[in-house]
Amino acid sequence: MEAWLGSAADYVADWLEFQLMVSQQPGVIIAITHRGEVIAEHAFGFANLDTSEKLTPRHRFRIASHSKAFSAAGVLKLREQRKLRLDDAIGDYINGLHPGVAAQTIAQVLSHSAGLTRDGADSGQFIDSRPYLTAAEVLAELKSPPAIAPNTRFKYSNHGFALVGLLIEAVTSEPYETWIKREIVDAAGLRETVPNMPLAKGTPFARGHTRLFPAGRRFVIPGDNPANAMNSAAGFVATAADTARFFAQLAPNAKTSVLSVASRREMTRRHRRIPQSIEAHYGLGVAAGTSEGFDWFGHGGGFQGYLSRTAVLPDCEVGISILSNSIDGAAPFWMDGCLHILRTFKTHGAPARRLNDWRGRWWTVWYALDLVPMGDRILVGNPHMMSPFMDATEIEITGRDKGRITAAAGYASFGEEVRRSRNKRGEVTDIWLAGANAKPGKVVGREMERRYGIAKPRART
Repeated sequence: MEAWLGSAADYVADWLEFQLMVSQQPGVIIAITHRGEVIAEHAFGFANLDTSEKLTPRHRFRIASHSKAFSAAGVLKLREQRKLRLDDAIGDYINGLHPGVAAQTIAQVLSHSAGLTRDGADSGQFIDSRPYLTAAEVLAELKSPPAIAPNTRFKYSNHGFALVGLLIEAVTSEPYETWIKREIVDAAGLRETVPNMPLAKGTPFARGHTRLFPAGRRFVIPGDNPANAMNSAAGFVATAADTARFFAQLAPNAKTSVLSVASRREMTRRHRRIPQSIEAHYGLGVAAGTSEGFDWFGHGGGFQGYLSRTAVLPDCEVGISILSNSIDGAAPFWMDGCLHILRTFKTHGAPARRLNDWRGRWWTVWYALDLVPMGDRILVGNPHMMSPFMDATEIEITGRDKGRITAAAGYASFGEEVRRSRNKRGEVTDIWLAGANAKPGKVVGREMERRYGIAKPRART
Protein backbone atom coordinates (compact mmCIF):
# COMPACT_ATOMS: atom_id res chain seq x y z
CA MET A 1 0.00 0.00 0.00
CA GLU A 2 1.28 3.45 -0.88
CA ALA A 3 2.13 5.54 2.17
CA TRP A 4 -0.14 8.43 1.17
CA LEU A 5 -3.19 6.16 1.34
CA GLY A 6 -2.64 5.19 4.98
CA SER A 7 -2.20 8.84 5.95
CA ALA A 8 -5.32 9.80 4.00
CA ALA A 9 -7.37 7.06 5.68
CA ASP A 10 -6.27 8.31 9.11
CA TYR A 11 -7.37 11.85 8.34
CA VAL A 12 -10.66 10.66 6.80
CA ALA A 13 -11.55 9.09 10.16
CA ASP A 14 -10.69 12.26 12.11
CA TRP A 15 -12.63 14.45 9.69
CA LEU A 16 -15.68 12.15 9.55
CA GLU A 17 -15.96 11.97 13.34
CA PHE A 18 -15.82 15.78 13.45
CA GLN A 19 -18.45 16.04 10.72
CA LEU A 20 -20.78 13.74 12.66
CA MET A 21 -20.33 15.80 15.81
CA VAL A 22 -21.04 19.21 14.26
CA SER A 23 -23.93 17.96 12.10
CA GLN A 24 -25.54 16.15 15.05
CA GLN A 25 -26.32 13.09 12.95
CA PRO A 26 -27.09 9.87 14.88
CA GLY A 27 -24.30 7.67 13.51
CA VAL A 28 -22.06 6.61 10.64
CA ILE A 29 -19.78 3.69 9.78
CA ILE A 30 -17.07 3.74 7.14
CA ALA A 31 -14.84 1.08 5.63
CA ILE A 32 -11.95 1.58 3.22
CA THR A 33 -10.48 -1.28 1.22
CA HIS A 34 -7.27 -1.58 -0.77
CA ARG A 35 -6.87 -4.45 -3.19
CA GLY A 36 -9.95 -6.04 -1.69
CA GLU A 37 -8.76 -5.97 1.94
CA VAL A 38 -10.16 -3.66 4.62
CA ILE A 39 -7.44 -1.19 5.67
CA ALA A 40 -9.62 1.10 7.81
CA GLU A 41 -12.95 0.64 9.55
CA HIS A 42 -14.61 3.07 11.96
CA ALA A 43 -17.95 3.67 13.65
CA PHE A 44 -19.07 6.93 15.24
CA GLY A 45 -22.23 7.88 17.09
CA PHE A 46 -25.23 5.75 18.00
CA ALA A 47 -27.04 2.74 16.62
CA ASN A 48 -30.20 3.79 18.47
CA LEU A 49 -30.78 7.22 20.00
CA ASP A 50 -33.59 5.93 22.23
CA THR A 51 -31.35 3.40 23.98
CA SER A 52 -28.00 5.23 23.52
CA GLU A 53 -26.57 2.04 22.02
CA LYS A 54 -23.12 2.84 20.64
CA LEU A 55 -22.51 2.12 16.99
CA THR A 56 -19.79 -0.38 16.05
CA PRO A 57 -18.37 -1.49 12.68
CA ARG A 58 -20.27 -4.78 13.13
CA HIS A 59 -23.69 -3.16 13.10
CA ARG A 60 -25.74 -3.97 10.04
CA PHE A 61 -27.50 -1.24 8.04
CA ARG A 62 -30.17 -1.26 5.38
CA ILE A 63 -28.04 -0.56 2.30
CA ALA A 64 -31.09 -0.10 0.08
CA SER A 65 -30.27 0.41 -3.62
CA HIS A 66 -26.80 -1.07 -3.22
CA SER A 67 -28.90 -4.22 -3.60
CA LYS A 68 -29.15 -3.52 -7.33
CA ALA A 69 -25.45 -4.27 -7.82
CA PHE A 70 -25.86 -7.68 -6.15
CA SER A 71 -28.83 -8.43 -8.38
CA ALA A 72 -27.04 -7.28 -11.52
CA ALA A 73 -24.06 -9.44 -10.58
CA GLY A 74 -26.46 -12.37 -10.29
CA VAL A 75 -27.74 -11.79 -13.81
CA LEU A 76 -24.19 -11.53 -15.19
CA LYS A 77 -23.38 -14.80 -13.42
CA LEU A 78 -26.31 -16.48 -15.12
CA ARG A 79 -25.15 -15.09 -18.44
CA GLU A 80 -21.70 -16.63 -17.84
CA GLN A 81 -23.50 -19.93 -17.29
CA ARG A 82 -25.30 -19.41 -20.66
CA LYS A 83 -28.70 -19.44 -18.98
CA LEU A 84 -29.74 -16.08 -20.44
CA ARG A 85 -28.53 -13.28 -22.71
CA LEU A 86 -28.58 -9.58 -21.95
CA ASP A 87 -30.48 -8.84 -25.16
CA ASP A 88 -33.24 -11.32 -24.29
CA ALA A 89 -36.64 -9.71 -23.73
CA ILE A 90 -37.68 -9.68 -20.07
CA GLY A 91 -41.06 -11.04 -21.16
CA ASP A 92 -39.37 -14.23 -22.38
CA TYR A 93 -39.04 -15.21 -18.71
CA ILE A 94 -41.85 -13.39 -16.88
CA ASN A 95 -45.53 -13.67 -17.85
CA GLY A 96 -48.33 -11.17 -17.34
CA LEU A 97 -46.46 -7.98 -18.28
CA HIS A 98 -47.79 -5.29 -20.57
CA PRO A 99 -46.45 -6.01 -24.08
CA GLY A 100 -44.50 -2.75 -24.01
CA VAL A 101 -42.81 -3.84 -20.77
CA ALA A 102 -42.32 -7.44 -21.85
CA ALA A 103 -40.46 -6.34 -24.99
CA GLN A 104 -37.69 -4.58 -23.06
CA THR A 105 -34.35 -6.35 -22.88
CA ILE A 106 -32.65 -7.48 -19.71
CA ALA A 107 -29.84 -5.00 -20.40
CA GLN A 108 -32.33 -2.14 -20.69
CA VAL A 109 -33.87 -3.05 -17.34
CA LEU A 110 -30.44 -3.33 -15.67
CA SER A 111 -29.34 0.05 -17.07
CA HIS A 112 -32.62 1.84 -16.21
CA SER A 113 -33.35 2.56 -19.86
CA ALA A 114 -36.53 0.49 -20.26
CA GLY A 115 -38.77 3.51 -19.54
CA LEU A 116 -40.52 1.78 -16.62
CA THR A 117 -42.34 3.48 -13.75
CA ARG A 118 -40.01 4.39 -10.92
CA ASP A 119 -42.14 3.30 -7.94
CA GLY A 120 -45.64 2.72 -9.24
CA ALA A 121 -48.81 4.52 -8.25
CA ASP A 122 -47.99 4.69 -4.52
CA SER A 123 -44.37 4.82 -3.34
CA GLY A 124 -45.39 4.70 0.31
CA GLN A 125 -43.23 1.61 0.81
CA PHE A 126 -40.23 3.94 0.82
CA ILE A 127 -41.65 6.22 3.54
CA ASP A 128 -42.81 3.38 5.79
CA SER A 129 -46.51 4.09 5.23
CA ARG A 130 -47.21 0.72 3.57
CA PRO A 131 -45.48 -2.67 3.29
CA TYR A 132 -43.07 -3.30 0.45
CA LEU A 133 -44.79 -4.72 -2.62
CA THR A 134 -45.32 -8.41 -3.16
CA ALA A 135 -44.53 -10.06 -6.50
CA ALA A 136 -48.23 -10.05 -7.40
CA GLU A 137 -48.48 -6.33 -6.68
CA VAL A 138 -45.39 -5.53 -8.77
CA LEU A 139 -46.70 -7.57 -11.70
CA ALA A 140 -50.13 -5.96 -11.43
CA GLU A 141 -48.59 -2.50 -11.76
CA LEU A 142 -46.46 -3.59 -14.71
CA LYS A 143 -49.56 -4.54 -16.67
CA SER A 144 -49.55 -0.84 -17.56
CA PRO A 145 -47.32 0.38 -20.41
CA PRO A 146 -43.88 1.94 -19.85
CA ALA A 147 -44.03 5.47 -18.46
CA ILE A 148 -41.91 6.87 -21.31
CA ALA A 149 -40.66 5.59 -24.63
CA PRO A 150 -38.09 2.86 -23.89
CA ASN A 151 -34.43 3.22 -24.75
CA THR A 152 -34.59 7.02 -24.96
CA ARG A 153 -32.90 8.08 -21.72
CA PHE A 154 -31.88 6.97 -18.23
CA LYS A 155 -35.00 6.59 -16.07
CA TYR A 156 -34.48 5.03 -12.66
CA SER A 157 -36.89 2.22 -11.77
CA ASN A 158 -37.16 0.22 -8.58
CA HIS A 159 -39.96 -1.74 -10.22
CA GLY A 160 -37.49 -2.68 -12.95
CA PHE A 161 -35.12 -4.23 -10.43
CA ALA A 162 -38.01 -6.04 -8.76
CA LEU A 163 -38.39 -7.65 -12.20
CA VAL A 164 -34.70 -8.60 -12.04
CA GLY A 165 -35.40 -10.58 -8.89
CA LEU A 166 -38.31 -12.33 -10.56
CA LEU A 167 -36.08 -13.03 -13.57
CA ILE A 168 -33.50 -14.74 -11.36
CA GLU A 169 -36.23 -16.85 -9.77
CA ALA A 170 -37.59 -17.83 -13.19
CA VAL A 171 -34.18 -18.87 -14.52
CA THR A 172 -32.93 -20.69 -11.41
CA SER A 173 -36.23 -22.17 -10.16
CA GLU A 174 -35.21 -21.03 -6.67
CA PRO A 175 -36.34 -18.18 -4.41
CA TYR A 176 -34.31 -15.05 -5.13
CA GLU A 177 -33.00 -14.81 -1.55
CA THR A 178 -31.78 -18.41 -1.53
CA TRP A 179 -29.98 -18.27 -4.86
CA ILE A 180 -28.42 -14.80 -4.48
CA LYS A 181 -27.19 -15.60 -0.96
CA ARG A 182 -25.43 -18.77 -2.08
CA GLU A 183 -24.18 -17.78 -5.54
CA ILE A 184 -23.23 -14.13 -4.96
CA VAL A 185 -23.09 -13.18 -1.26
CA ASP A 186 -21.47 -16.36 0.08
CA ALA A 187 -19.35 -16.85 -3.05
CA ALA A 188 -17.94 -13.35 -2.55
CA GLY A 189 -16.85 -14.27 0.99
CA LEU A 190 -19.29 -11.89 2.70
CA ARG A 191 -20.21 -12.93 6.22
CA GLU A 192 -22.11 -9.82 7.32
CA THR A 193 -24.59 -9.51 4.46
CA VAL A 194 -28.08 -10.90 3.92
CA PRO A 195 -30.55 -10.12 1.11
CA ASN A 196 -33.46 -9.25 3.41
CA MET A 197 -34.84 -9.16 6.92
CA PRO A 198 -35.05 -10.76 9.42
CA LEU A 199 -31.55 -10.99 10.84
CA ALA A 200 -30.34 -13.87 12.96
CA LYS A 201 -31.04 -13.37 16.65
CA GLY A 202 -28.34 -11.33 18.39
CA THR A 203 -27.02 -9.70 15.21
CA PRO A 204 -26.21 -6.03 15.91
CA PHE A 205 -28.50 -3.81 13.85
CA ALA A 206 -28.42 -0.03 13.54
CA ARG A 207 -31.88 1.53 13.67
CA GLY A 208 -32.88 4.28 11.31
CA HIS A 209 -33.86 7.78 12.40
CA THR A 210 -36.08 10.58 11.15
CA ARG A 211 -35.03 14.14 10.51
CA LEU A 212 -34.90 16.51 13.46
CA PHE A 213 -37.65 18.62 11.88
CA PRO A 214 -40.59 19.15 11.46
CA ALA A 215 -41.30 17.28 14.72
CA GLY A 216 -38.50 19.05 16.63
CA ARG A 217 -36.73 15.83 17.60
CA ARG A 218 -35.52 12.66 15.94
CA PHE A 219 -37.56 9.47 16.17
CA VAL A 220 -36.22 5.94 15.83
CA ILE A 221 -37.40 4.11 12.70
CA PRO A 222 -37.30 0.33 13.32
CA GLY A 223 -35.97 -0.39 9.82
CA ASP A 224 -36.50 -4.14 10.15
CA ASN A 225 -39.44 -4.51 7.77
CA PRO A 226 -39.00 -7.09 4.99
CA ALA A 227 -38.61 -5.74 1.46
CA ASN A 228 -40.67 -8.57 -0.07
CA ALA A 229 -40.48 -8.49 -3.88
CA MET A 230 -38.33 -5.35 -3.71
CA ASN A 231 -35.40 -7.32 -2.20
CA SER A 232 -33.57 -7.27 -5.49
CA ALA A 233 -33.91 -3.48 -5.67
CA ALA A 234 -33.56 -2.38 -2.05
CA GLY A 235 -33.66 -5.18 0.51
CA PHE A 236 -30.03 -5.94 1.41
CA VAL A 237 -28.63 -5.57 4.93
CA ALA A 238 -24.86 -5.32 5.48
CA THR A 239 -21.91 -3.70 7.19
CA ALA A 240 -19.77 -1.06 5.53
CA ALA A 241 -16.87 -3.53 5.38
CA ASP A 242 -18.86 -6.14 3.45
CA THR A 243 -20.34 -3.52 1.15
CA ALA A 244 -16.93 -2.09 0.30
CA ARG A 245 -15.47 -5.58 -0.19
CA PHE A 246 -18.22 -6.59 -2.58
CA PHE A 247 -18.06 -3.50 -4.74
CA ALA A 248 -14.26 -3.72 -4.86
CA GLN A 249 -14.68 -7.20 -6.39
CA LEU A 250 -16.62 -5.67 -9.27
CA ALA A 251 -13.62 -3.69 -10.52
CA PRO A 252 -12.25 -5.17 -13.76
CA ASN A 253 -8.75 -5.18 -12.21
CA ALA A 254 -9.82 -6.91 -8.97
CA LYS A 255 -7.66 -9.93 -8.18
CA THR A 256 -10.60 -12.07 -7.04
CA SER A 257 -14.28 -11.82 -7.91
CA VAL A 258 -17.47 -13.83 -8.30
CA LEU A 259 -17.59 -12.60 -11.92
CA SER A 260 -15.33 -12.86 -14.94
CA VAL A 261 -13.36 -9.83 -16.09
CA ALA A 262 -15.63 -9.52 -19.10
CA SER A 263 -18.74 -9.43 -16.90
CA ARG A 264 -17.21 -6.81 -14.62
CA ARG A 265 -16.30 -4.64 -17.58
CA GLU A 266 -19.86 -4.88 -18.86
CA MET A 267 -21.31 -4.00 -15.45
CA THR A 268 -19.09 -1.00 -14.81
CA ARG A 269 -18.87 0.54 -18.29
CA ARG A 270 -20.94 3.67 -18.80
CA HIS A 271 -24.11 2.57 -20.59
CA ARG A 272 -26.31 5.61 -19.97
CA ARG A 273 -25.64 9.22 -19.00
CA ILE A 274 -27.62 10.27 -15.91
CA PRO A 275 -29.25 13.66 -16.60
CA GLN A 276 -28.20 15.92 -13.73
CA SER A 277 -25.91 18.82 -12.91
CA ILE A 278 -22.78 16.69 -12.52
CA GLU A 279 -21.40 14.27 -15.07
CA ALA A 280 -22.44 10.77 -14.08
CA HIS A 281 -23.45 7.58 -15.85
CA TYR A 282 -25.05 4.23 -15.13
CA GLY A 283 -23.81 0.78 -16.05
CA LEU A 284 -25.61 -2.45 -15.14
CA GLY A 285 -26.61 -2.09 -11.50
CA VAL A 286 -23.87 0.44 -10.74
CA ALA A 287 -23.35 4.15 -11.27
CA ALA A 288 -20.08 5.65 -12.51
CA GLY A 289 -18.47 9.05 -12.81
CA THR A 290 -15.39 11.18 -12.28
CA SER A 291 -14.78 13.23 -9.13
CA GLU A 292 -11.63 14.94 -7.88
CA GLY A 293 -9.83 13.50 -10.90
CA PHE A 294 -10.72 9.92 -9.90
CA ASP A 295 -12.77 7.66 -12.15
CA TRP A 296 -15.16 5.78 -9.86
CA PHE A 297 -18.08 3.40 -9.90
CA GLY A 298 -20.42 2.46 -7.07
CA HIS A 299 -23.93 3.11 -5.85
CA GLY A 300 -25.99 4.93 -3.26
CA GLY A 301 -28.88 3.79 -1.15
CA GLY A 302 -31.88 5.33 0.61
CA PHE A 303 -34.14 3.33 2.89
CA GLN A 304 -36.47 4.91 5.43
CA GLY A 305 -34.02 6.09 8.10
CA TYR A 306 -30.80 5.32 6.18
CA LEU A 307 -28.62 6.91 3.50
CA SER A 308 -25.46 5.27 2.16
CA ARG A 309 -22.83 5.66 -0.53
CA THR A 310 -20.08 3.44 -1.97
CA ALA A 311 -17.35 4.33 -4.46
CA VAL A 312 -14.58 2.22 -5.95
CA LEU A 313 -11.51 3.89 -7.50
CA PRO A 314 -10.12 1.19 -9.80
CA ASP A 315 -6.91 3.05 -10.67
CA CYS A 316 -6.00 3.20 -6.96
CA GLU A 317 -7.58 -0.19 -6.15
CA VAL A 318 -9.47 1.56 -3.35
CA GLY A 319 -13.07 1.10 -2.22
CA ILE A 320 -15.00 3.26 0.26
CA SER A 321 -18.39 2.60 1.81
CA ILE A 322 -20.16 5.07 4.12
CA LEU A 323 -23.43 4.11 5.86
CA SER A 324 -25.45 6.66 7.86
CA ASN A 325 -28.55 5.88 9.90
CA SER A 326 -30.81 8.87 9.48
CA ILE A 327 -33.15 9.87 6.70
CA ASP A 328 -31.14 13.09 6.26
CA GLY A 329 -27.82 11.26 6.55
CA ALA A 330 -24.86 13.01 4.97
CA ALA A 331 -23.24 9.92 3.42
CA PRO A 332 -23.42 11.32 -0.16
CA PHE A 333 -21.66 14.55 0.85
CA TRP A 334 -19.18 12.74 3.07
CA MET A 335 -18.22 10.55 0.13
CA ASP A 336 -17.41 13.68 -1.87
CA GLY A 337 -15.30 14.86 1.06
CA CYS A 338 -13.46 11.54 1.26
CA LEU A 339 -12.55 11.70 -2.43
CA HIS A 340 -11.34 15.27 -1.95
CA ILE A 341 -9.15 14.18 0.98
CA LEU A 342 -7.71 11.24 -0.97
CA ARG A 343 -6.93 13.47 -3.94
CA THR A 344 -5.15 16.01 -1.71
CA PHE A 345 -2.98 13.36 -0.06
CA LYS A 346 -2.24 11.64 -3.37
CA THR A 347 -1.14 14.97 -4.86
CA HIS A 348 1.11 15.98 -1.95
CA GLY A 349 2.27 12.54 -0.84
CA ALA A 350 2.87 10.96 2.56
CA PRO A 351 4.23 13.32 5.22
CA ALA A 352 7.91 13.59 5.99
CA ARG A 353 8.56 12.02 9.40
CA ARG A 354 9.98 15.25 10.85
CA LEU A 355 6.59 16.92 10.44
CA ASN A 356 4.50 14.40 12.36
CA ASP A 357 4.54 16.27 15.68
CA TRP A 358 2.85 19.26 14.01
CA ARG A 359 -0.29 17.21 13.40
CA GLY A 360 -3.30 18.26 15.46
CA ARG A 361 -6.59 20.12 15.78
CA TRP A 362 -6.73 23.65 17.17
CA TRP A 363 -9.60 26.03 17.82
CA THR A 364 -10.47 29.69 17.76
CA VAL A 365 -13.86 31.19 18.59
CA TRP A 366 -14.50 31.12 14.84
CA TYR A 367 -13.76 27.51 13.96
CA ALA A 368 -11.51 24.48 14.30
CA LEU A 369 -8.46 24.11 12.11
CA ASP A 370 -6.43 21.00 11.42
CA LEU A 371 -2.67 21.02 10.91
CA VAL A 372 -2.13 18.10 8.54
CA PRO A 373 1.37 17.11 7.37
CA MET A 374 1.60 16.14 3.69
CA GLY A 375 4.77 15.74 1.74
CA ASP A 376 7.28 18.36 2.91
CA ARG A 377 4.72 20.85 4.26
CA ILE A 378 1.79 21.37 6.59
CA LEU A 379 -1.68 22.00 5.16
CA VAL A 380 -4.23 23.88 7.25
CA GLY A 381 -7.52 22.04 6.85
CA ASN A 382 -10.99 23.24 7.79
CA PRO A 383 -12.83 20.17 9.16
CA HIS A 384 -16.15 22.07 9.14
CA MET A 385 -16.10 21.97 5.33
CA MET A 386 -17.08 19.09 3.04
CA SER A 387 -13.87 19.83 1.13
CA PRO A 388 -11.55 20.57 4.06
CA PHE A 389 -8.48 21.39 1.95
CA MET A 390 -10.13 23.70 -0.55
CA ASP A 391 -7.84 26.78 -0.90
CA ALA A 392 -5.84 25.44 2.05
CA THR A 393 -3.05 27.49 3.57
CA GLU A 394 0.33 25.74 3.33
CA ILE A 395 3.14 26.09 5.86
CA GLU A 396 6.85 25.48 5.34
CA ILE A 397 8.46 24.44 8.63
CA THR A 398 11.66 26.38 9.30
CA GLY A 399 12.45 25.33 12.87
CA ARG A 400 11.28 23.25 15.81
CA ASP A 401 8.37 25.62 16.47
CA LYS A 402 8.54 27.98 13.52
CA GLY A 403 7.27 28.13 9.99
CA ARG A 404 6.15 30.43 7.22
CA ILE A 405 2.96 30.51 5.17
CA THR A 406 4.09 29.79 1.62
CA ALA A 407 0.69 29.29 -0.06
CA ALA A 408 -2.64 30.87 0.83
CA ALA A 409 -5.85 32.24 -0.61
CA GLY A 410 -6.07 35.94 -1.35
CA TYR A 411 -7.71 36.88 1.95
CA ALA A 412 -5.40 34.72 4.05
CA SER A 413 -1.97 35.57 5.53
CA PHE A 414 0.43 34.68 2.74
CA GLY A 415 4.12 35.16 3.62
CA GLU A 416 3.59 35.59 7.37
CA GLU A 417 5.08 33.59 10.22
CA VAL A 418 3.75 30.60 12.13
CA ARG A 419 4.95 29.74 15.62
CA ARG A 420 4.12 27.36 18.46
CA SER A 421 4.15 28.22 22.18
CA ARG A 422 5.22 25.75 24.89
CA ASN A 423 4.78 25.56 28.64
CA LYS A 424 7.52 24.81 31.17
CA ARG A 425 7.07 21.06 30.59
CA GLY A 426 7.79 21.54 26.90
CA GLU A 427 4.21 20.84 25.80
CA VAL A 428 2.73 22.84 22.93
CA THR A 429 -0.04 25.02 24.38
CA ASP A 430 -1.14 27.07 21.39
CA ILE A 431 -0.21 28.06 17.88
CA TRP A 432 -0.02 31.38 16.06
CA LEU A 433 -0.82 31.52 12.36
CA ALA A 434 0.25 35.07 11.59
CA GLY A 435 -1.93 37.08 14.02
CA ALA A 436 -4.49 34.35 14.69
CA ASN A 437 -4.05 32.44 17.96
CA ALA A 438 -5.48 28.90 18.12
CA LYS A 439 -5.73 26.74 21.24
CA PRO A 440 -7.06 23.33 22.29
CA GLY A 441 -10.84 22.99 22.08
CA LYS A 442 -11.34 22.65 25.83
CA VAL A 443 -9.39 25.84 26.46
CA VAL A 444 -11.39 27.80 23.90
CA GLY A 445 -14.62 26.36 25.32
CA ARG A 446 -13.73 27.63 28.78
CA GLU A 447 -12.85 31.03 27.37
CA MET A 448 -16.21 31.21 25.58
CA GLU A 449 -18.01 30.30 28.79
CA ARG A 450 -16.08 32.96 30.74
CA ARG A 451 -16.73 35.69 28.20
CA TYR A 452 -20.23 34.93 27.01
CA GLY A 453 -21.81 32.52 29.47
CA ILE A 454 -24.82 33.64 31.49
CA ALA A 455 -23.57 34.87 34.85
CA LYS A 456 -24.95 33.03 37.86
CA PRO A 457 -27.07 35.33 40.08
CA ARG A 458 -25.37 36.28 43.34
CA ALA A 459 -26.91 34.96 46.53
CA ARG A 460 -28.66 37.65 48.58
CA THR A 461 -27.21 38.44 51.96
